[in-house]
Amino acid sequence: MAPSALEETSTIEAGSEDTEIAALRKALVSESVPLARRFRALFSLKHYASLQPPTQQSLPAIYAIAAAFHSPSALLKHELAYCLGQTRNMSSVPFLRQVLADRHQDPMCRHEAAEALGALGDNNSLDELRRMRDDNTEATVVRETCEIAVSRIEWEHSAQRRGEKLRDSDFASVDPAPPLPQTESSYSIDELQELLLDTRRPLFERYRAMFVLRDLSSPPDLPTAVAAIEALASGFRDASALFRHEIAFVFGQLSHPASIPSLIATLSDRKEESMVRHEAAEALGSLGDEEGVEDVLRGFLDDEEQVVRDSVVVALDMAEFEKTGEKEYATLAPDSDFSPFARVKA
Repeated sequence: MAPSALEETSTIEAGSEDTEIAALRKALVSESVPLARRFRALFSLKHYASLQPPTQQSLPAIYAIAAAFHSPSALLKHELAYCLGQTRNMSSVPFLRQVLADRHQDPMCRHEAAEALGALGDNNSLDELRRMRDDNTEATVVRETCEIAVSRIEWEHSAQRRGEKLRDSDFASVDPAPPLPQTESSYSIDELQELLLDTRRPLFERYRAMFVLRDLSSPPDLPTAVAAIEALASGFRDASALFRHEIAFVFGQLSHPASIPSLIATLSDRKEESMVRHEAAEALGSLGDEEGVEDVLRGFLDDEEQVVRDSVVVALDMAEFEKTGEKEYATLAPDSDFSPFARVKA
């Protein structure tokens, strides 16, 4: 039987890896290394994996990231999938497909693998994504993510995309959905909020409204910023945990103080899904230089949910990063000029 994509990651000889990639891989896969340090190693590897055009370090970096899918940490594994989806490198696809197909993996990890395949625009994954989208035995978060991923891939390869004029974004991330296109008559924030909350609409369309509101919130002194943040916060009332988690992720990208009350409320809600609370914790970590945020986060270090506890550890490390004024949340040399962290602007 042919080895799986993940099994193949262990067949790379140590001598075939760049010294720096090998060191980062060793830190990432080691369960004895503190989680925050492993995250920093991950974002360094993401940088090498995402280089365009790819270099001799790119493929080993992708293999190094994928090697950590054997970790018991759902938080780490879901971030691995996210990072592979951001590489714009199709060599990431086999690893993501395997994670998505594995029902033994945490649904949060499988959701992120589906989203990553959408971000990569992988046409060859469409049949499997459609099958899972339509499979009522699948976890809701996986089905909903597959729905969005299918729509994103179809949009990516459509004539519609070629005819759309999209606003330049402050963010380097490949998002689950593009913002709504610019038109002669721009949407008001009230109209965008109405579309955001309209459950009769496909999730993909609602996500497009979400990312317009995000872009209307950046930079933070933009006249529309606070109103757009408040419109986004109303999405925390949505019935979909996937949707609520994406709102929290967007707030992490924005790092706008106006989002703090809703993020604290979300993290503090013990009845909320852990995938939403964890994202709220990390979003608060990106606001760590704001007064009182670190104290709030420390109050959840002993939370009953492992993924929340782990997220708080990472968030506190992020908060420390925000205060130090370091350029990048990674383990690379300080003169590096890339932005590996999902919540850092371009």
